[in-house]
Amino acid sequence: MAKGAPVSVYPPSPDGGRRVTIRGADVGTAYNLLDVLEFLHTAGLPKTDTTIDDPELIDWHSAGPDYWGPDGPENGPGDGPADGSDSAP
Repeated sequence: MAKGAPVSVYPPSPDGGRRVTIRGADVGTAYNLLDVLEFLHTAGLPKTDTTIDDPELIDWHSAGPDYWGPDGPENGPGDGPADGSDSAP
């Protein structure tokens, strides 16, 4: 965890959205990286490709900027159901 980072992006919720706070205030739920960048822009913070990996700016809780989904980070995008079963009929 980056101590003092003004932006926090929390773990994915069951619907895949991630709560975002800026300077301790809830600003919304991000469903993708573009949402996070828009929150940064609205708050007057930099929004470049390099800012997403800057731990002095963003504290990514549990899963990093590459993960957007309802399962834990160990079940990355496209990995299928968390139980490993095949969802096809």
